[in-house]
Amino acid sequence: MRHGSHRFAPKHLTEFRNMMIRVALDRAVMAGKNVMEFGQSCKNGHQKAAWRDCLKLFDNTILQLNLTLQGLETRKLSCSDFDAQTWLSTALTNIQTCEEGFMDFNVSDFSTPITSNNITQLISNSLAVNGVFLHKKNITQVFPGWLSRHERQLLESSTTKIKAHLVVAKDGSGNFRTVQAALDAAAKRKRMTRFIIYVKRGIYKENIEVVNTNSNIMLIGDGMKRTIITSNRSVKSGYTTYSSATAGIDAPGFIARDITFSNTAGPAKGQAVAVRSASDLSVFYHCAIQGFQDTLMVHSQRQFYRECYIYGTIDIIFGNAAAVLQNCSIFARRPIKGQANMITAQGRGDPYQNTGIAIHNSRILAANDLKPVVRAFKTYLGRPWQKYSRTVVLQTYIDGLVSPAGWSKWGDSNFALDTLYYGEYKNYGPGSSTRWRVKWPGFHVITSPNVASRFTVDSLIAGRSWLPRTGVPFVAGL
Repeated sequence: MRHGSHRFAPKHLTEFRNMMIRVALDRAVMAGKNVMEFGQSCKNGHQKAAWRDCLKLFDNTILQLNLTLQGLETRKLSCSDFDAQTWLSTALTNIQTCEEGFMDFNVSDFSTPITSNNITQLISNSLAVNGVFLHKKNITQVFPGWLSRHERQLLESSTTKIKAHLVVAKDGSGNFRTVQAALDAAAKRKRMTRFIIYVKRGIYKENIEVVNTNSNIMLIGDGMKRTIITSNRSVKSGYTTYSSATAGIDAPGFIARDITFSNTAGPAKGQAVAVRSASDLSVFYHCAIQGFQDTLMVHSQRQFYRECYIYGTIDIIFGNAAAVLQNCSIFARRPIKGQANMITAQGRGDPYQNTGIAIHNSRILAANDLKPVVRAFKTYLGRPWQKYSRTVVLQTYIDGLVSPAGWSKWGDSNFALDTLYYGEYKNYGPGSSTRWRVKWPGFHVITSPNVASRFTVDSLIAGRSWLPRTGVPFVAGL
């Protein structure tokens, strides 16, 4: 091997990348076994709750690494380098989430044996190597499609015309009375093609989970005012942030339409998630997502939200997915005394993760309970949850509730101010002036359309290659 710029011929670099991912996978499998055994040393409910998350998250990390390796080695899956970067990013995020569960309950010293076999370092290195491929070519390549063409009309037609595979109804007029029972039935099907569950009007008090293997589920309600899935788990009531979710979506290709997902724990109960999504190539369309602290956990993978209404107080939208919210309305509610509202807390922990939150052509407003006391509480566009936190607000109406500084530090620290990337592009409204915005190295008033378009549906989530098949309206660029 010659030193200098041509140390590896590209052919060798692909082999090197696959070797690195294989080593990471072996280490993840070992770590997964450690996690299993670790369960015996859990002394209380808090430790057990965090441990259960870790079991699931390590399983998922092994799945993501396997997916990446198969895709890159066989090329049968037409896995692009962009796919690989997404799945490696997810693998890394899972481990971070496992550690956070223990932090929720201040038992983090307890988790060190689980995460101490430098698995994060190995995945991080794989991301860096794969990043080299990404920068060599046009990022948005074609992806495997989750939906066939004839299903495109699904989202355009009214619910009455849609032929659902299963119907959920509170009054017993459908196949099941609970949403979870229908999801469990769907999970047993042989072919994982698009599967439609129609949830009739009603308030469904339950926690639902779409497990990893239950791909291509479509949940359709009777409208967000009529079909409501609601629960009230929270960190204060003994759940981790991750497991507090009313709806936990893990399988790829999930679509929800015309439904409200709600967590009613309230502002005093701490973190209480309404929706947690780790569904790759997923869509929420015409949905309401309501909570207080930590309403919408965009955990990982590529996600699209269109014409949704999202309500919360602190870190309303948080996590480490590549998520675009388009034509959405985000409402800050009234928090408890002494708190400030944060619209986002993006969790990118590694500079090579291709993740970020983009709020595009949307509205940031005060909810009805905040309006009369809007001057008593500060509201910010975001704060850095992790070192490489990345959030961009584009062509969005920002009402007067947002503080002139725009963005907030994490507590009193200067954490991440020069490594984060926060951008604003052509926003309008009383809170949109960038004149008094923070002066951090990581904050940017974006003036170039070329820079802004890196955070659009097309670039951030490669949406042009998979969204057309879902029938959901979207704008690919600015």
